[in-house]
Amino acid sequence: MESKATRRLQTIHNHITSAAADPPPLVQPNQTAGEFFNEQGYSVVLPEKLKTGKWNVYRSAASPLKLITTFPDHPEIGTLHDNFVYASEAFSDYKYLGTRVRPDGTVGDYKWTTYGEAATARTAIGSGLMAHGIPKGSCIGIYFINRPEWIIVDHACSAYSYVSVPLYDTLGPDAVKFIVNHSSAQAIFCVPQTLHSLLSFLSEIPSVRLIVVVGGVDELMPSLPSATGVKVVSFSQLITQGTSNHYPFCPPKPEDVATICYTSGTTGTPKGAVLSHGNLIANVAGGSLGIKFYPSDVYISYLPLAHIYERTNQIILAYYGGSAGFYQGDNLKLLDDMALLKPTIFCSVPRLYNRVYDGIMNAVKSSGGLREKLFNAAYNAKRQALIKGKNASPMWDRLVFDKIKAKLGGRVRFMVSGASPLSADVMDFLKVCFGCPVSEGYGMTESSCVITFMNVNDVTSGHVGAPNAACEVKLVDVPEMNYTSYDQPYPRGEICVRGPIVFQGYYKDEVQTREVIDEEGWLHTGDIGLWSPGGRLKIIDRKKNIFKLAQGEYIAPEKIENVYAKCKFVAQCFVYGDSFNSSLVAIVCVDPDMLKAWAAKEGIKFESLEQLCNDPRARKAVLADMDAVGKEAQLRGFEFARSVTLVAEPFTMENGLLTPTFKVKRPQAKAHFAKAIADMYEEVAASESSGKRVL
Repeated sequence: MESKATRRLQTIHNHITSAAADPPPLVQPNQTAGEFFNEQGYSVVLPEKLKTGKWNVYRSAASPLKLITTFPDHPEIGTLHDNFVYASEAFSDYKYLGTRVRPDGTVGDYKWTTYGEAATARTAIGSGLMAHGIPKGSCIGIYFINRPEWIIVDHACSAYSYVSVPLYDTLGPDAVKFIVNHSSAQAIFCVPQTLHSLLSFLSEIPSVRLIVVVGGVDELMPSLPSATGVKVVSFSQLITQGTSNHYPFCPPKPEDVATICYTSGTTGTPKGAVLSHGNLIANVAGGSLGIKFYPSDVYISYLPLAHIYERTNQIILAYYGGSAGFYQGDNLKLLDDMALLKPTIFCSVPRLYNRVYDGIMNAVKSSGGLREKLFNAAYNAKRQALIKGKNASPMWDRLVFDKIKAKLGGRVRFMVSGASPLSADVMDFLKVCFGCPVSEGYGMTESSCVITFMNVNDVTSGHVGAPNAACEVKLVDVPEMNYTSYDQPYPRGEICVRGPIVFQGYYKDEVQTREVIDEEGWLHTGDIGLWSPGGRLKIIDRKKNIFKLAQGEYIAPEKIENVYAKCKFVAQCFVYGDSFNSSLVAIVCVDPDMLKAWAAKEGIKFESLEQLCNDPRARKAVLADMDAVGKEAQLRGFEFARSVTLVAEPFTMENGLLTPTFKVKRPQAKAHFAKAIADMYEEVAASESSGKRVL
């Protein structure tokens, strides 16, 4: 592939330089590589094919002529097993995995396992699986939330060529049953809480031969009838068995499958994304060109390890010899864990960052007077310095921001946001308040995580950076949504990615694999982006989930929901429309504090939040605020919700309205709120016939 690209570039360069010597061509020589490309700042642009003449393929400026497949400093690391062998030898006595949770369930100080100790446990677990007759290449289910044993089991899978299959603890028994059967998992690691669930449908998962209970008491392990063919042992028993029955490693090759990550999706049954060792190593190796960690770094692990975001964080952390402290399992106590751990690296999602932003701003506004003026003065001074690339006076940190930094332990030096778009306002706010680089990335399970990532020195916001050095990105025209590569001032289209980070396909599902990977190897993400100045990618829309209104206008509901999420009353939002109606309606899960405060100010009495949600005055106030936010975001007329229903109960995974990645399950939400949707459309029709606005 690279030799073809090189020939392409040389041919084009010869053509341009022979056609016109003055003015100089846009294609400029890279003095190091001695090759040619169109410089765009953080990205470089290459032609996809000679016959088209279009320069539409973007690569990282850090490695424009060669897609990264391994760590430049350690090219011998080709698999996850290689990566941990390197880490356990280079950082043997360094702290690696820490937990506050004691065997009896109580919580105390962090206790640490070193890299060397983790490597010993890894070997024992892998040997134990071999001793139980689990053959190489088998799928191993991991059915519990983040804790050190999760990482150790994953390392054991890599060392002995097993395929790890994360099972979301929030997926529910039906989905877990489907994944276990679909992957033909032969062993499952669980905790006492999930053991009961597994045993309840044990007869329906015939491939399972071994269940290992993490945190289980040896004497309390259930003994199953021999007819089941299933053994249940504790984690400590398996380690003992593996220690006394040592088996040599069965090292995988880069092309071997490392994991099957089942994505819950918003419709249908889960899809298993097959990721090889080479996929994952390429992704983090490409990212390592822009990010550097150190053995002194401490990371807080609370994002679900079942998701690719946290998995890749753990891979790159091990490469640099950093420490991972695990939360105690309760998101409401995360700040307590961080205060004790004092992490230096913090990765999160916009949902949490938005809460941090709202919490601080509400506290500032309620403080009033001098304190509010001091905060605003400090914030504006630091923000102006940030925009100019200068350092603000440390006085502002001492007076205002050190107290805010202490909320996350006081030592965070680098913050990352991923999984969904983070608003530019919130990103700037985080940079100012926490005084460290804040970078946003974009990716998906099918791309082994990161597709693009912001340069840590980039002070601009509102984009997701340049391509990972391990892939190339192009935008493909979506004419039905009026997005094309010829759009002015910036090219727009569906984001497509190609390179060693692209997954192997969906497990046992060739049809859906062909739907997302075309014949030339491009993975079609379903997201709409544009190239902004400097070769930075900006996510602007979503191709999937689009629908037509009755008058033929296309609607991308997720874009509108992201706009309405900025409304002070809106905690969550589900925008609905169809081809039988000419307007949109919305279901809004309200922010209880904001709505109650509004009611108190208006002198409206209520006995419950549900009663307040049903009050026409509340609905009118929320819709008015949504209209104002929509106008500010320049929504088109048909993109405004014409009616709104307020609900007190949040959309959650438990009530079936959210995926584990916090995306609304649209078909389920439509069914759940069917009566409310019908009622709203009746209101809209009545208002149109009378010439009045709804509410």
